[in-house]
Amino acid sequence: MLSKDMVNGMSGFRGFPKESVEFYVELAKNNNKAWFSEHKSAFEKSVMDPAKDFVYSMGNLLKKLSPNVIADPRVNGSIFRPYRDTRFSNDKTPYKTHLGIFFWEGKGPKMECSGYYFHLEPPTIFLAAGMHCFSRSRLELYRNSLADSEFGPEMVKAVERVSKNSGYSVGGKHYKKLPRGYTADGKAAELLLHNGLYAMTESDIPAELYSEDLLEYCLAGFKKMSPIHQRLTEMINRGAAFG
Repeated sequence: MLSKDMVNGMSGFRGFPKESVEFYVELAKNNNKAWFSEHKSAFEKSVMDPAKDFVYSMGNLLKKLSPNVIADPRVNGSIFRPYRDTRFSNDKTPYKTHLGIFFWEGKGPKMECSGYYFHLEPPTIFLAAGMHCFSRSRLELYRNSLADSEFGPEMVKAVERVSKNSGYSVGGKHYKKLPRGYTADGKAAELLLHNGLYAMTESDIPAELYSEDLLEYCLAGFKKMSPIHQRLTEMINRGAAFG
């Protein structure tokens, strides 16, 4: 059990207030610029301020799992922007009805790195680890790594290890046929059908959301999913070895 001083670090994180959940419930009913502008101060106080504290404290704790993890308590850093990209969507509502926070590991664009993800969207939260969707270069690297005689089995073991946890699932499967030029059997063949690789767990909003206990709650979940993150990070770091 972690002490509260260890959990909180220097940020003073004490949980998300109930107003943060209420904000997103109401935003889902009033997803327009006028309403958001009127409630902007509530958004900053009940969502953004505790989110920044959460990033700081959670980032410190995650170093126990991944020493080089990056936690940037800014919007467009670890905290995703609240605005939706509506350019190619039939849904033109302007705001996301959830809070997304990402802790990544590695150099280069954060979305080309593996990491740990926190998602609050009333009435649920979910945690995830890995890479949701590979870029073209990362997809090629992923496929080549699975074909490697040593690393491929390690990736399969990581997926199997995470999948054994009750309430946790592995996602990213996208294709129906094996990519041209690749052959594999069993679990490795199934993983070649992926265009991303991640673990996730979803639940109703727990009581821990409203206190500093959220940090330990998330750390426990991320730890169960960390084998996938660690293998993906190793894959990226080794890069050319799988070329």
